[in-house]
Amino acid sequence: MTEPSSYLGTTAGAYDAMAARYAEFARDYLDSLPLDRAVLAAFAEYVRATGPGPVAELGCGTGEVTAHLRDLGLDVFGVDLSPAMLDFAREAHPDLRFEVGSMDALDLADGTLNGVVSWYSVIHTPPREIPGCLAEFRRVLAAGGLLLLAFFESEGGPVSAFDHKVTTAYRWPIGELAALAAEAGFTEVGRMLREPGEGERFRRGHLLLRRGE
Repeated sequence: MTEPSSYLGTTAGAYDAMAARYAEFARDYLDSLPLDRAVLAAFAEYVRATGPGPVAELGCGTGEVTAHLRDLGLDVFGVDLSPAMLDFAREAHPDLRFEVGSMDALDLADGTLNGVVSWYSVIHTPPREIPGCLAEFRRVLAAGGLLLLAFFESEGGPVSAFDHKVTTAYRWPIGELAALAAEAGFTEVGRMLREPGEGERFRRGHLLLRRGE
């Protein structure tokens, strides 16, 4: 059985190796995804309604979504396992803060964030480790803070591994992931499923959640 430290190291190393190619792929990719932009805009509106406060994109990669959230008016910074990915993020977005870190053990005090975005960053986390990540998200969020999860949806099937281009990833039934979030202390605000677009293999799932008291 793979231990957490092993899968984290594997994921970081795989993204370090793919950083240049990933940066080219990810550049401006949101421009062709109106539903994805709509979900991010809804998240930003909910966060702004809670008042001023920082937002973290966890698993930010080369920073495209972090920059988009900044453009939506959020006080946002990025965290990622891969130093090489963050080198590209800092070069492309020198006005934003990016830190190396792991979303299962964040160097943040309890209740310090108004929002957390995990945009396809839990996909490489083994299913047994997901509750720990959700607990960490809840820990760093203030009461009433918002969490946005984006992931590959299993289209009616069980949680299943697949051959992601970087390293092993998992597809989730949206209801099962929502149930785990509820057990971790989140209330669902809304969800969005979209069918795969051109060049995509799987349906995409999005959950907007609020941290309870």
